[in-house]
Amino acid sequence: MEGITVQRPHARTASACSAALLLAALTACGGSAEADTESPTAPEGVTVQAGSATSAHVMWERASDNEGITGYDVYREGKKILSVPATKLMTDIDGLTASTAYTFTVRARDAAENLSAPSASVPVTTPAAAPADEEPPTGPTKLRGTADGGRTVTLSWGGSTDDVGVTSYDVYQEDQRIHSVPGTRTTARLTGLRPGTVYTFTVRARDAADRSSPDSNALDLTTRSTAGAPASTAPTGLRTETTARGEESLVDLSWDQPDTGGTIPAYQLFLNGGLTTTIVWGGTPPTGRATYRLTLTDPPGTRYSVKIRPKLPDGTWGDFSAQRTVVLPG
Repeated sequence: MEGITVQRPHARTASACSAALLLAALTACGGSAEADTESPTAPEGVTVQAGSATSAHVMWERASDNEGITGYDVYREGKKILSVPATKLMTDIDGLTASTAYTFTVRARDAAENLSAPSASVPVTTPAAAPADEEPPTGPTKLRGTADGGRTVTLSWGGSTDDVGVTSYDVYQEDQRIHSVPGTRTTARLTGLRPGTVYTFTVRARDAADRSSPDSNALDLTTRSTAGAPASTAPTGLRTETTARGEESLVDLSWDQPDTGGTIPAYQLFLNGGLTTTIVWGGTPPTGRATYRLTLTDPPGTRYSVKIRPKLPDGTWGDFSAQRTVVLPG
């Protein structure tokens, strides 16, 4: 009997060790001992702005999850109307009715399709239709701003005018709308930016007929770097000048080269976010301010965004310059 009594604990220990080995093997092979059953947190900071008589702009703050957010679902009156990827924290809702009250909520979603609780409900009422609104607003003026830290900037501008009324102002970064505020406001605070990064902002006014104004002046702001971060390698002072030559358009670029501790042998030039050409100097690379002429054959009025980045002495590509917008001349 004593031998049996002694062996039983060893049998239980062997079983426990086998279970531990099995769990370790599953983990090593990519298995998961437990499914993801934890829901994300509910999005906070939801705001809704009526962009026109038939549209609204919904924005929210990033939610969190133990595994990671994969998307957000937007609801109107409790019914899901669209989904967006996790990289987006805003969306436009079209097809609304003028002079109508709506309520919106947002829910976060993870890879296991767990949904967060709904955000707080946010009401909005679309303005009355303005069939007599024939003119777009004037462009905002004197856009200015400050970098409040590594991830936040504050913008302000001079108000626009419209034959009926301005309903909202839209903030653009590299030709992508990233924020909207009511037409009664001429300031915006932008968060979630990257430290030590140059951003180019413009603002457009919008009226109840959903017509947008021309761009404001472009504003370059660089967020503060984090402690110990390497210095920026972005070219600065990028300027553009366009002229027509027959059926061609000439775009002359000039910029101040960054201090990289060595010679910059080449630059990459991007149009509308895509790599267009690599600028390689035919002889000795210039020092100080550099220039380059780009020839385009697109029709007059074609709009392009332009930015560049340097090839560093170690062979890697550096930071992007601020972006410039050019419109080809007629």
